[in-house]
Amino acid sequence: MSVMRVAQVTEPGGSFEIVERELPEPGPGHVRIAVEASGVCHTDAVFVQPPSPGITFPLVTGHEVAGRIDAPGEGVDGWRTGDRVEVGWFGGQCGHCRPCRRGDFISCRFLKVPGRDYDGGYATHMVAPVQALARIPEGLDPVDAAPLGCAGVTSFMGLRNSGARAGDLVAVLGVGGLGHLGVQYAARMGFETVAIARGRDKEELARRLGAEHYIDSTASDPARALEELGGAQVVLGTAASSEAMAATVDGLAPRGKLVVIGVTAQPLGVTPAQLIGDSLSLQGHPSGTALEVEDTMAFSVRTGVRPMVETVPLDEVDDAFARMLSGAARFRMVLTVGA
Repeated sequence: MSVMRVAQVTEPGGSFEIVERELPEPGPGHVRIAVEASGVCHTDAVFVQPPSPGITFPLVTGHEVAGRIDAPGEGVDGWRTGDRVEVGWFGGQCGHCRPCRRGDFISCRFLKVPGRDYDGGYATHMVAPVQALARIPEGLDPVDAAPLGCAGVTSFMGLRNSGARAGDLVAVLGVGGLGHLGVQYAARMGFETVAIARGRDKEELARRLGAEHYIDSTASDPARALEELGGAQVVLGTAASSEAMAATVDGLAPRGKLVVIGVTAQPLGVTPAQLIGDSLSLQGHPSGTALEVEDTMAFSVRTGVRPMVETVPLDEVDDAFARMLSGAARFRMVLTVGA
């Protein structure tokens, strides 16, 4: 019997354990992937930790997966054994809900997420539908590719769809797991890029990543500082803080937009009066489809954008998960499996 190794959690809030399972065969329209690298994303904690509504245990999470196809299922066209592929947050659409019928697959009412709706990438192998596959371009290492399937595509598409044009002042709130990528993408897209973070310790890094301006939100009002720069056409809110995001709204230029990608359950304290006078808007932005992950990776290769990662072997997944949760990682944890 052929076997694979997985890092599974058997109950909500439990620790990971490495176990062997029978190597699965891909069904029609699916492929089996030999995993090379798998990102450890903060959203994985939503699935692993209590209350974990609707989650079935034992759970193998992981939705930032880079590897190679090692077995295509029946009816798979356009993909071959050995192809380098990425599977990100977007794990496949239903094809029949209203958003899908309009072609808006990322808004699928029954969106599949690897590591939640089927076994993810904390393993030596995984099975995924062809809808979820993004082709990894030459020149991109699997360790660098993995985080681009979630953190990368979210930051990239948030900016790409923001309406900002080359030369506009664009601010990235937060220089962390999402923000360090957002700063790079904003600079490479031709925006006059502002990084906003707490304290001065990230200023040198932010400028090295491409920021022309840096605002220490503990030393000055970020909205006033943005106003002094002429007002931001877009603020990309990557920090998971409603208070920090709301504090930037008055720094938007007329018809400016706050694009929210940092996830938090706290209400966003913005008043209608703040929005109406200058025709400001708030917009939430999800991840991206498999094709948009391909676009993200291709842009990253062309422009030199790379995630800052710390790598650990699959056997040390508990340590990697704890480091991610603590915020100590700079800035993405990646499990190396076959890379």
